[in-house]
Amino acid sequence: MAGTERVKMVAGEWYTCLDDELEALRVTARDAVFEHNSLPPGQRGNLGPGLQALLGGAGEGARIEAPFHCAYGFNIFLGDGVFLNAGCNILDTASVRIGKRTLLGPNVQIYCAEHHKEAAGRQAGLEIARAVEIGANAWIGGSAIILGGVSIGEGAIVGAGAVVTRDVPANITVVGNPARAVKRG
Repeated sequence: MAGTERVKMVAGEWYTCLDDELEALRVTARDAVFEHNSLPPGQRGNLGPGLQALLGGAGEGARIEAPFHCAYGFNIFLGDGVFLNAGCNILDTASVRIGKRTLLGPNVQIYCAEHHKEAAGRQAGLEIARAVEIGANAWIGGSAIILGGVSIGEGAIVGAGAVVTRDVPANITVVGNPARAVKRG
């Protein structure tokens, strides 16, 4: 498909992140994130004003603790009552949808970008974007990593430090690297 690198990114095609338009969007995100991370806690409210304008959508009562980082912001959609604890990092080259009342522990990382497998492709900045969806009432433990293309079902639990490389069904607990289902105790 012909088009800008942003069009390719949104379409889920290979694109180069070494692009002026994408860099300008990343600068806008960095500015909004810096503003949010620099506000005193009492002035952040549910979301800092810069993040409120940047995000694709944020439901009532959604909160993001500082520090926070995202690549673009406009691909992030938070349901009502979502909470992202300190240190969360979302590389939202594709859509990241987090269902209502879902909790993300400290230092959770969501990586939608997948770099090219060949060195020459990586040097050219080639990436492909894969969406992430997390259902309502899920709990993502601290320092968990969620890779692009993964869906986590409603009520699922991802243990601290887990690396999620595949879909997690609703109401299942996964732990480890790679994350595997365990029985709830």
